[in-house]
Amino acid sequence: MTQQIAQDQGSLDVSVPCPAPVPPHVQHEGFGGLVLGSIGVVYGDIGTSPLYALRESLKHVEEAGISDMSVIGTISLLLWALFFTVTAKYVLFLMQADNKGEGGILSLMALAQKALGHRAISVFFLGVAGAALFSGDAIITPAISVLSALEGLETVAPHLEPYILPVTVVILVSVFWVQSHGTARVAAFFGPIMAVFFLVIGGLGLMHIADAPRVLQAFDPTHGLHFLFSHGMMGFMVLGSVFLAVTGAEALYADMGHFGRKPIQYAWIFFILPALSLNYLGQGALLLSHPAAVENPFFLLAPPWALLPLVILATLATVIASQAVITGAFSLVRQAIQLGLLPRMLILHTSETQEGQIFIPRLNRLLLIGVLVLVFVFKNSSALASAYGIAVTCTMVVTTALAFVVVWKLWKWPLWGAIAFVSAFLVIDVAFLAANLLKIVDGGWVPLLLGCMVMVVMWTWVRGTKLLNAKSRRDSISLQDLIHMLEKSKPTRVKGTAIFLTSTPETAPSAFMHNLKHNKVMHERVLIMSVQTEDMPRVAPANRYEIEQLSEDFTRVILHYGYMESPRIPAALAILRKSGLKFDIMTTSFFLGRRSIKPAPNSSMPIWQDKLFIALSKQAANATDFFSIPSDRVVELGAQVTI
Repeated sequence: MTQQIAQDQGSLDVSVPCPAPVPPHVQHEGFGGLVLGSIGVVYGDIGTSPLYALRESLKHVEEAGISDMSVIGTISLLLWALFFTVTAKYVLFLMQADNKGEGGILSLMALAQKALGHRAISVFFLGVAGAALFSGDAIITPAISVLSALEGLETVAPHLEPYILPVTVVILVSVFWVQSHGTARVAAFFGPIMAVFFLVIGGLGLMHIADAPRVLQAFDPTHGLHFLFSHGMMGFMVLGSVFLAVTGAEALYADMGHFGRKPIQYAWIFFILPALSLNYLGQGALLLSHPAAVENPFFLLAPPWALLPLVILATLATVIASQAVITGAFSLVRQAIQLGLLPRMLILHTSETQEGQIFIPRLNRLLLIGVLVLVFVFKNSSALASAYGIAVTCTMVVTTALAFVVVWKLWKWPLWGAIAFVSAFLVIDVAFLAANLLKIVDGGWVPLLLGCMVMVVMWTWVRGTKLLNAKSRRDSISLQDLIHMLEKSKPTRVKGTAIFLTSTPETAPSAFMHNLKHNKVMHERVLIMSVQTEDMPRVAPANRYEIEQLSEDFTRVILHYGYMESPRIPAALAILRKSGLKFDIMTTSFFLGRRSIKPAPNSSMPIWQDKLFIALSKQAANATDFFSIPSDRVVELGAQVTI
C-alpha cells in the first residue's frame, strides 16, 4: 500500500516570506541550547572542511610552485565562497524559504509544488534529482572526514601511517553500529565538542596570521578573481577544490526544522564563520612563510606538543560530522518514503519524545557498505576529494532552481526580479559545478553513478506504483456501490470491528472483497482507513483525521500525516476513540491486502523496469511493521496482480 500526496490548491497571497513556525520538538528548549545544538549537528560537515579544503586546492599549483599570488588568491576564493554561497545564499536567503518551519530539498520541492498549485513534472523531477544526489554526499562524507582526520597521525609519527586505514574502518563501523541505540544521548555532547573544535581551529589560525599579515589581502575578492582568470585551466581546477569548503552548506537548510532558523543563523554569523575564516587565513599565512607546509597545513598550525590532541579532537569532530550526515540521510529517506518515492522500509523510533530520532536498519547497512567500499578503493582523503563535490554542486543547482519557483510564484516577485536575484546564485553554482565536472575521470563518477542509481529506483517506484494503482482502480468496485449491494444481499455478520487499510478510500479494499468472497462473513462494524501524506512536514493533531459515516455499518477514516512524520496507526486510533468513534480495540482486527506482482506481457514499462519494480516490492517492509500495527491483530489476504 502506498501513501498518497494530497495537493493543496491554494496559495499564499504574500510578497515576502512568512515567519517560520517553531517546530513542536524545539519549542521548549532555550535559545542558547539550540545555538549550541546547531553547532554540534548542523556544522559538523562544513566545520571539518579546513582539514582538507586548502590542501587539496593548492595541490593543483604545487608543480608551478607555491607563490604569494596562488596562496592569497586561493584563500580569497575560499573566504568568498563562505561569504557568498553559505552566508548570502543559504543563511540569509534560502532559510527564508521554509515549509512550515522545515527545510531541505524535499521540503523545497513540496513548497514549489504548493506555489504552482499542482504537481508539476519539472519540479517533481528536480526534487527527486536533488534527493538522489544527496545519497552520494551521505556516503562520501564519513569516509573523507574520518580519513582526513586520522591522516594527521602521519604528522605526529610517520611510522603510524599503515594503521590509518584499519583504524578508520574500526571508527566507521562503530559509528554505524551505535545508530540502532539512538543518538539522543550522544548528541548532548556534540555541541560542546564542536564548540571546542571551532575555538581551537580559530585560535590556531589567529596565532599564525602574524607570520604573514599580507594574507589579509584575501578579503579583497579581486585577488581571488585575478588568480582564477589569469591561470586558465589550473585556476578552474583550484575552483573545483575550493568548493570543498562549502560542501556542508545544504545541512544548514535541511536541519532548519531541528533547531529553528535564528539559532542556526546566529551560530554561523557570530561563531562558525569567524572561526573558519581565521583558520583559513592562518593556514594561508603559514604557507606564505613556510611553503613546505602545503603537505598538511591544517595540522602543522599546531605546535608539536599539541599535534596528537589536535588529531584526537579532529577525529571526534569528523565522527560528529559523519553522524550528522547519517541522521540527515535517515530523515531524507523517511520523507521520500512518505512522499511515495521509495518503497516502505522499517523505521524504528529510538526516542519516546523526539520524533526526529529514527533508525532505518536497511539504509544503515547500505550506507556502511558504501562507505567501507569507498575507503578500501580510494584509501586516502586526497583521492576521495576528487570524488567529492559533484553531487553537492548538482544538489545546489537544483536547490537554486526550485528556489526560483518559490520566489516567483509563492513570494509574488515580478518575473524579472526573481530571475535577476536567483541568477546571481545560479551563476556561482554553475561555475562550481563546471569546475567539479573536471573531477569525473578521477573519481567524480562515483557520486554521479550513485545518484543516477537512486534516481532510477525512485522513478521506477513512482511509475510502477502509479500503473499498479491505476490497474487496481479499473478492476475495483466503488465503495458506495458495494454498500448498496450488501444492503440487498446481507452476508453473515460476526461481532467486532474490522479495519481495512487501503490507498484508495473511494473503492472497496481488495482485502475486504477477498474476505467476503472466501470467508463469506462481514464484521458488525467496518472501518475503511486510508493514510495520506500532505505536502507539509507535520499535520496538527486537530487535522489528523477525517471521519465519514457511509452507512450504518461502514465508516471511512482518512488519516493525514506530514512527510516528516511516521504514520503510527495505534496512536491514531487512540485519537479517534477520544473523538467519539466507538469501537473496542480488543475485538478489532486489521485486514491488509498483500499483492504478489507478476510482470505482464504487455506492460507499459520496459522488462528491466518491471523486474526492478517487482524486486523493490519484495524488499518493501510490510504494512504491519511500517504502521506499527500489533502483529497479533493482523490478517493478511494476498492476491496476484500484473502491472
